[in-house]
Amino acid sequence: MATVATLRRFALALPEATEVIFKGEPWFVVRKKTFALWSERSKRAILKLDREHQNMLFDVRPDVFAPCKVGTGGVWSYVDIAKLPHAELKGLVTEAWTQVVPKKIGRAFASAASRTPRSW
Repeated sequence: MATVATLRRFALALPEATEVIFKGEPWFVVRKKTFALWSERSKRAILKLDREHQNMLFDVRPDVFAPCKVGTGGVWSYVDIAKLPHAELKGLVTEAWTQVVPKKIGRAFASAASRTPRSW
C-alpha cells in the first residue's frame, strides 16, 4: 500500500524534481511546474497524467481515479494511492513528471532507465 511518504520518495527521485510546501501540503515540481501533490483534505494525490490515459483510468477504475479540475479548466487526476501497489504509483508519478519536465531531460532519463535494471 502506497503512502504520502512513498509518493514523496518516487517524486523526489526524478531529475530536477523538488518539493515545495503550499498551504501546508507537499507539491512536487520541476522548474516551477507542478506534476504531483498531496491533498490532505481529500486524502488523495493529484497527478498530471496524460489526458487519454487518465480518461481511460476514470472509466475503468473509478474507485481509484477521479477527475480533479485545476486552474483555468484543466483536468488532472485524483488518485487514491492507498489502493495502489508501489510499482504502479511509481509509474504514474513518472508519467506525471514527463508532462512537465523539459523534453531533453525526459529523453535522457528514459534512455538511462531503459539501460538500468528495475528494482522497485
